[in-house]
Amino acid sequence: MTKRLRNTEVCADCSIPDPRWASVNRGVLICDECCSVHRSLGRHSSQVRHLTHTPWPPTQLQMVQTLYSNGANSIWEHSLLDPASVMSGKRKANPQDKLHPNKSEFIKAKYQMLAFVHRMPCREDDSSTAKDLSKQLHSSVRTGNLETCLRLLSLGAQANFFHPEKGNTPLHVAAKAGQVSQAELLTVYGADPGAPDSNGKTPIDYSREAGHHELADRLVEIQYELTDRLAFYLCGRKPDHKSGQHFIVPQMADSLDLSQLAKAAKRKLQSLKNHLFEELAMDVYDEVDRRETDAVWLATQNHSTLVTETTVVPFLPVNPEYSSTRNQGRQKLARFNAHEFATLVIDILSDAKRRQQGSLISSPIDNVVKNLAVRHGSDSQDNDQPDYDSVASDEDTDQELLSSKGDRTKSLDSDLSDGPITMQEYMEVKNALSASETKILQLMKANNNLSDELRLMQKKLQSLQSENTSLRRQVTTNIYHTPSGTDHPDPSSPSALKRRQSARASRPTSMYETGSGLKPFLSKGESPYPEEGVPTLQPFPPHVSKTCSLYCRRSRLRSSGWMGEGHSIPEQDDQESGSDPALPSTEDVIRKTEQITKNIQELLRAAQENKHDSFIPCSERIHVAVTEMAALFPKKPQSETVRGSLRLLTSSACRLQSECRKAAPSEGGGPGTDMQLVTQQVIQCAYDIAKAAKQLVTITTKENTN
Repeated sequence: MTKRLRNTEVCADCSIPDPRWASVNRGVLICDECCSVHRSLGRHSSQVRHLTHTPWPPTQLQMVQTLYSNGANSIWEHSLLDPASVMSGKRKANPQDKLHPNKSEFIKAKYQMLAFVHRMPCREDDSSTAKDLSKQLHSSVRTGNLETCLRLLSLGAQANFFHPEKGNTPLHVAAKAGQVSQAELLTVYGADPGAPDSNGKTPIDYSREAGHHELADRLVEIQYELTDRLAFYLCGRKPDHKSGQHFIVPQMADSLDLSQLAKAAKRKLQSLKNHLFEELAMDVYDEVDRRETDAVWLATQNHSTLVTETTVVPFLPVNPEYSSTRNQGRQKLARFNAHEFATLVIDILSDAKRRQQGSLISSPIDNVVKNLAVRHGSDSQDNDQPDYDSVASDEDTDQELLSSKGDRTKSLDSDLSDGPITMQEYMEVKNALSASETKILQLMKANNNLSDELRLMQKKLQSLQSENTSLRRQVTTNIYHTPSGTDHPDPSSPSALKRRQSARASRPTSMYETGSGLKPFLSKGESPYPEEGVPTLQPFPPHVSKTCSLYCRRSRLRSSGWMGEGHSIPEQDDQESGSDPALPSTEDVIRKTEQITKNIQELLRAAQENKHDSFIPCSERIHVAVTEMAALFPKKPQSETVRGSLRLLTSSACRLQSECRKAAPSEGGGPGTDMQLVTQQVIQCAYDIAKAAKQLVTITTKENTN
């Protein structure tokens, strides 16, 4: 299974001869140095394999070789092929460049920011554009032109697209046509080999009916790739799917941790809902890949010349498609020693087998064990955020592997047996469902009433906003048209008071990320603002969700320390005592965050498309939206958490405007300006705003539900 490619190839990123690694989802070959950067990006950006020291499915290796030979690298370097790129200062990395920062910055821009990929003409309806691309993909996979399909996938075509007229997916078409390499490419980008078409047939069924039995067997392997990889990691064997054996659970029970804590952890694992179990299994798969690739990396390097920064990836890199809590939980997996990690892997294998073979529900765990391909798709998103508890702190011991699910999830030990359901259990479930339906009807009625009230409040709010705008114009007129001889008015005068109120009203506020699908171009290095103590932020979920980390003990993450002492707003630093007025309603705060979200999405889109002249207008709209959100809160909130979040909100919006001005040609953003650095700092500010707004939404939700 380890076939060596030709020695005449060169690295796709820096042109060093004889690359020894491949990026499977990008279809390129890379050298050792560039591979170290690829690994730091994470599997969602680049899935790396060693060409000789890693076991390869032959058809997957052939797919990568075909893509590279047919110029797949030109997809990721499209704009660099334009002669005008030389004049603009854009260039590809070369062998003489230093790994840091030259090669690493180029690779991040190429694969993480997709800075050189061909851009489709802007259209108002992005969903129709993706649909058109997906239909083109659906037609193209019946041919052997892999590069065309990869180009469509890079532009946003969906590998799991269900054609409304044809009644099937691209993988059905490729399987029926016997296009093995197309099937490999589609599954790497998320196609599901077990997805039924309108007639209930899967791609495996089509390939068998057409006589493509080797392709059918390969698709079955892809279905079970997750559990196969975990089993191979532990015992070096994979199940024989042709004989009907789909699972291998290593017989290592005698050597595993059988403490009460480990048993409790296993029970909690069994009580997880299917989608949460899938997420945990996928995260463990990524950790297995990280550990195995580290072993290959260390075995193939020249240890006399190893550089620390290119040795290993210490933990799973951040995936911007996941919540910050899930990313932190994924990184905690690196703290497990071999014994603990083996225990976790065997528990997952055992429960995956139990869920598929012993489950009586209509949605079996097939979607877990066979659907690793879905998590391969770098553009796939799941808006149903994981219901994790907060992750363990660094002081927690590695033996404390599992936290409580909290009051919301009761123990399901009595429901986990593989025996038949009794009549009593059936009646209990039926009665519970009836009670739930009644409660749902009541909630729907209450929701309708609240919606009516919300519409009335929105009308009133619009009226107040119009009045507020008129007052601001009057204040501005008073500021800039003072009578002669009043250059230094009395601070206590009414006009001075109006100016202070106007200055307050114009101070920016923030939002939280709502899953726009645009990937932030955040560097993995230090924060652009170390003096403020603001850590590098990850994207936040589209709604406020309670979170937990499996196999880690619960610990609350303190919100203090996000901002330094130098960023405060005068009315919040005022230490005068007074009653804390009620916080605004959750609906008002969320509505304002939606306005800010829309504006930040426009800013991120402008950054992605290098439209730097759009930065200032976007930042001004964010400024206005933030100001309106900040106005919802009391001027002197007693809660330190609220004050800290508002400080982060307002100071980040101020910094955002300052950074956006640097990108404007009229403000000095000329040829000597490092636009990539400015763009990264702009996005960092935007996500600082998102963080602060998310905290405010969380606070108001908690206070209004108490």
